[in-house]
Amino acid sequence: MAVVREFTLPDLGEGLTGAEIVRWLVQVGDVVAVDQPVVEVETAKAMVDVPCPYGGVVTARYGEEGAEVPVGAPLITVAVPGGSDDGSGPPVTGSAVDGGSGNVLVGYGTAAPTARRRRVQPSPGPLRETTAAAPGGPLRGAPAVAPGEPSHKTAAAPGGPVPETVVCPTGPLPVISPLVRRLAREHDVDLRRLKGSGPEGLILRADVERAVAATAPASVAPAPATPAPVAPAPAATATAPTATAPEGERVPLRGVRGAVADKLARSRREIPDASCWVDADATELLAARTAMNAAGGPKVSVLALLARICTAALARFPELNATVDMGSREIIRLPGVHLGFAAQTDRGLVVPVVRDAQKRTLEGLSEEIARLTEAARTGTLAPAQLTGGTFTLNNYGVFGVDGSTPIINHPEAAMLGVGRISPKPWVHQGELAVRQVVQLSFTFDHRVCDGGTAGGFLRYVADCVEQPMVLLRRL
Repeated sequence: MAVVREFTLPDLGEGLTGAEIVRWLVQVGDVVAVDQPVVEVETAKAMVDVPCPYGGVVTARYGEEGAEVPVGAPLITVAVPGGSDDGSGPPVTGSAVDGGSGNVLVGYGTAAPTARRRRVQPSPGPLRETTAAAPGGPLRGAPAVAPGEPSHKTAAAPGGPVPETVVCPTGPLPVISPLVRRLAREHDVDLRRLKGSGPEGLILRADVERAVAATAPASVAPAPATPAPVAPAPAATATAPTATAPEGERVPLRGVRGAVADKLARSRREIPDASCWVDADATELLAARTAMNAAGGPKVSVLALLARICTAALARFPELNATVDMGSREIIRLPGVHLGFAAQTDRGLVVPVVRDAQKRTLEGLSEEIARLTEAARTGTLAPAQLTGGTFTLNNYGVFGVDGSTPIINHPEAAMLGVGRISPKPWVHQGELAVRQVVQLSFTFDHRVCDGGTAGGFLRYVADCVEQPMVLLRRL
């Protein structure tokens, strides 16, 4: 007898709460194997092929292409053959529940959730922990119970999925993310009164946001016994800005564009930034690059040279390789330089991150930047490759512009912007000459340092651009 299993959108990590369905890879009626990709989704970070941990026949799909799906929402249902609910029965091999599938989802395991053991305080009452079965149907994720069997057999066998439970108010909260806890605390939401929509009842950010939205109108609504105030609602809607706004194309802020909008807006709200800039003669830097590439071996890019200069400057001014924790009112100076660099793609602006850039050679930086840039253009970057940066290098000169005031990539503390390198009149060795000039702009979080530190950083970068031999003193 086949058992129908529901596969929900897993937590893809890095604080992501949902994804957009780009393309279905299976149809209803298709036979799928354990860990076979069934849908391609786009998160705020990357394109992801989502593998299903169950093997069997697809009986239903949820959501059309282009639809937004929150974490924990159903994607497909699979009829698992052989009377097994873990995909291990014939003709499918392997087990999606017992031991996990073992596949890797763009840097995150797709193993089924391990059994959560919730500590329950002892009580003489019989209802301290009860199975929360929905009326008229079995629990999602719980083993099926044959008619006539006692209800206590819904308890999971060792190694199997744990049934959804109702835990007493003194028990642990089904919350993992500190962001969810902080959001609930800021809006006075009692997490113990929420039912999580995530796996095993996990409370997600979307659950808290729904609770906030549900309580917001209650604070301004009249008494429930008075139905009259409901009538003016259509009139208020008629005067809303959306009704009188001019017609035009409305583009949803989602995916990469939505993530960029959220991050930049948060940066402007939370970070008291300041900017300084300087022009530099890059003639010697370009000559040094030409000499390196003429000597044979892997080619060195200008961006790699600038990245190497940034790591050397951050070694001299470690205050700028930091982040601010306002909750504890602390500046956290970070030991490693995870260097992000802005890359424009068809999907929008992304910032791949070079891990431990301070440990890489110039050739190593050039190779890693080239690899990440190509992955960004093809949309194959993993979410882990787009997060965790400590400092960002923004080469907007590729767009043919000279200067800009970059917005800091929250929660970092600084960003270096580089304009185009172009021939300009310049006083060189006391005489007017045509030199290759670049404008460098530096935006920093004024909470981590004062202008003297920021100016010293930018001046050191400019000195290295004008005289690359300065770098040799730090090698």
